[in-house]
Amino acid sequence: MKTLIYTILLCLATFTFAQKKPSEYFPNPKTKVLVVGSFHFDYPNLDAHKTEKNDQVDVLSPKTSQEVTELVNYIKKFKPTKIAIEAFPSWNANQKLNEYKEGKHTNKRDERYQIAMRTAKECNLNELYSIDAESVLDDLQERFGKTDSLYFKNLSADYDFLSGDVISKQYNSFFKSTEPKNFKSLLEMFKFMNSKEYHQYEYGAYLNGDFKLREHYGADMLALYWYNRNLRMFRNIQNIPHNSEDRILVVVGNGHASVLRQLFTSSPEFDYIEFDSLK
Repeated sequence: MKTLIYTILLCLATFTFAQKKPSEYFPNPKTKVLVVGSFHFDYPNLDAHKTEKNDQVDVLSPKTSQEVTELVNYIKKFKPTKIAIEAFPSWNANQKLNEYKEGKHTNKRDERYQIAMRTAKECNLNELYSIDAESVLDDLQERFGKTDSLYFKNLSADYDFLSGDVISKQYNSFFKSTEPKNFKSLLEMFKFMNSKEYHQYEYGAYLNGDFKLREHYGADMLALYWYNRNLRMFRNIQNIPHNSEDRILVVVGNGHASVLRQLFTSSPEFDYIEFDSLK
């Protein structure tokens, strides 16, 4: 009898004190989001990693154009209801989208045309959301007239992504290995570069090299410039009218995607869809 009573009390205690999973406190339906981190198809080479001419691919060539079609057809499996792109409002994305639907701009290599606009057209969507943003550092220097500030000049001195330490050299090899020529197709490449492990190490690139400048200068630059810019982009996505029935496609440079992954997977508002999980 004592054993039975003890067992009942133990079960009651377990039931009483069992803690719910953190996710169980946020039961509301979430908006699905697919982040497509891309290299820049027109190779402006404005990023830290620059692609040499002989490693570049022409997305308008017959072979690569076919691979773009395969990539877009794969992305369409997500069935997006909204599409966000790395662009400022001044880029006039929706005017360009209307023109694209009329047959213009099809010869533009930019991924905003080749991926975002093509997907929008083929999914019968009439609007693109421009989510790019300047950073708080840009605001402080330009909007508030601090371009001559000695503090900001000292802060940004030598912050040029040209570090020669061991890990930075490893990153050079890492990024060079992700050139299109090393994959059977663009789709295979996109699945690789949008994987959780790739994004984890890609974001790690910002935590080495110039991040270690002086005591805190590198860390402050990362916070004020790069990380802040991505936080603002995430906030712009939050501002897109959406509900639990929406499926938001986000097309950005893959450096942004590595940060956005962290933000989306931490937010109880969104359900982050892994790129390689589309059926």
